[in-house]
Amino acid sequence: MGTPARSAFCSPAGAPAVLDRLRRELCAAEAATGLTPDGGAALGLGISAIDGVLSGGLGCGALHEIAAAHETETAAATGFALALAARQALPSCESAARTGASAVSTRITGRYLLWIAEDFSLAENGAPYGPGLDGAGIAPERLITVTAARDRDVLWAMEEALRCRAVGVVIGEMRSRGIDQVMTRRLALAAAAGDTLGLLLRTTPHDEPSAAATRWIIGTAPSFPRAGGGDERSHGLGPPRLTARLVRNRRGHLGAWIVEWNSVEQRFELATHSEPLAGTAFDRPHRAAVA
Repeated sequence: MGTPARSAFCSPAGAPAVLDRLRRELCAAEAATGLTPDGGAALGLGISAIDGVLSGGLGCGALHEIAAAHETETAAATGFALALAARQALPSCESAARTGASAVSTRITGRYLLWIAEDFSLAENGAPYGPGLDGAGIAPERLITVTAARDRDVLWAMEEALRCRAVGVVIGEMRSRGIDQVMTRRLALAAAAGDTLGLLLRTTPHDEPSAAATRWIIGTAPSFPRAGGGDERSHGLGPPRLTARLVRNRRGHLGAWIVEWNSVEQRFELATHSEPLAGTAFDRPHRAAVA
């Protein structure tokens, strides 16, 4: 016969209660140090269906992983990361609107966006484009780019930047798959300590253990201009459209959506409007066309 405490711990009926108590104690200990992995205010994507799955939005003081569905779709994953960074700046802009300050002055005095990437990754995928950043709502003068020769240097720079209060968002672009859970835990704790949004951008998906609060796989989707009469759908470019799959979520359920970026309101929208239909073939025989 063991002690009552040991018997409760060893019995199947008492184990869940003990685990729940340990979880509560761990959460309380992390909260006391300000290092909660999912801490910070929630960053809503602007879509109720996605924000509901995220329990209000992404944790700002946390680490999130974004991977391209294929290496050729790295630009789509990059656009998703930049859109999240732009959303991070919206609360300060909305506060400035209530106080009468201009949005431009708010952007200039806001926290910086730090982009850290490997040299080889920049050579393969290119650097952020100024007019594109401005269209996404990110002032180019608030962007600081850092290049590193090795992946471990990218991780070190990310950890240091995430603790800096002058930085609001840190994006680390990497090609390596060998990132252990200990390193992601360090990044998550650094993001919580600095109340900074950390985005680990990767060129291919992976299934390695991670301390990230969420993991996204982003791909491309056909983009169509909105209906406006005539043959507008066959000319020009429509809003950028992405496939977003949430494959890890410490706050709730998973999901998959097709979203597009509204550059005017600087938020995501579900791609729910109708797709264009194929026109009648003009090279078929008359009888086949009638049939």
